[in-house]
Amino acid sequence: MWAAAAAGRATKMLERNFSSILRPTKGMDLKIKRGFCSKSQEGSKQKPEVGGHSTFKVPGHKPSDWEKKVLMWSGRFKKVDDIPETVSFELLDAARNKLRVKISYLMIALTVLGCIVMVIEGKRAVGRHESLATQNMERKARWREDIAQSASAKP
Repeated sequence: MWAAAAAGRATKMLERNFSSILRPTKGMDLKIKRGFCSKSQEGSKQKPEVGGHSTFKVPGHKPSDWEKKVLMWSGRFKKVDDIPETVSFELLDAARNKLRVKISYLMIALTVLGCIVMVIEGKRAVGRHESLATQNMERKARWREDIAQSASAKP
């Protein structure tokens, strides 16, 4: 009998907890309650003021000659003269990443080209009846001749 009373209390407690979770709160947007966020809420947040300034600015970076070449090769600027005296770190990172992608595409193309050249050369070698086995047999025959000549030359 005491088990039935304990079970009744447990169900009442569960009903109370679940009903409060499932019941929508008055005046609350369901998107916020479900954990979704929207761009308008993110944009409305104000950044705290630090030292009297409204925002913290990342200082610019004076690019070296190599970094200027990277900026040009990545396609961001056409000439060295077009590059400003200071650029952001994000701009340099984006240029480096773009250059990495271009270099990887170039390496892929060179690898495929090299494979095609090797296949063509291999087919030409088969046409000339050249193979590694015949080359090894010829090399070993030359070694035997050299050994025989050196043995006959020694009295």
